[in-house]
Amino acid sequence: MTAIDELLKRNYELGNVVPGDRSSPKPSLQVAILTCMDSRIRVFEIFGLKQGEAHVLRNAGGVVTDDMIRSLALSQRKLGTREVLLVHHTNCGLEMVTEDDFKDELETDTGLRPTWAVEAFKVVEQSVRGSMARLRRSPFIPHTDKIRGFVYDVHTGELREVDAVDTAAA
Repeated sequence: MTAIDELLKRNYELGNVVPGDRSSPKPSLQVAILTCMDSRIRVFEIFGLKQGEAHVLRNAGGVVTDDMIRSLALSQRKLGTREVLLVHHTNCGLEMVTEDDFKDELETDTGLRPTWAVEAFKVVEQSVRGSMARLRRSPFIPHTDKIRGFVYDVHTGELREVDAVDTAAA
């Protein structure tokens, strides 16, 4: 059985037991959560979310990229969100690569060098500050007064807020 077959089996067995309001694409808490794709971050469990309460956006590192700005612009302008919760985490895979080394590897394997940024980092708090600053500077994000950033400890489950005062320097 493949992993996809296993997930489909679980979905069938689960049935329609997930709590929450599915009547609207507009999240009832008016919040968008941007976090890493790391499977150790169980977003719904960490925040006690029910379906329909928040937009959850994920990518490698949970960093603010052009595609995340696109999604957040739609989330705020068309679907009513007013707050953004950024969650990066400890022991992230992006801490284990460098921009140039990964691009070199891809170029060696494919003959093409990616035009997109890897967004690798060494200090997770600096990555959070940089992402908050990008959102605040974006002309496409109208609601920037309630952007907060956190680091999630994948071993303890602790959420630690990153000082927003430092975002101007990022």
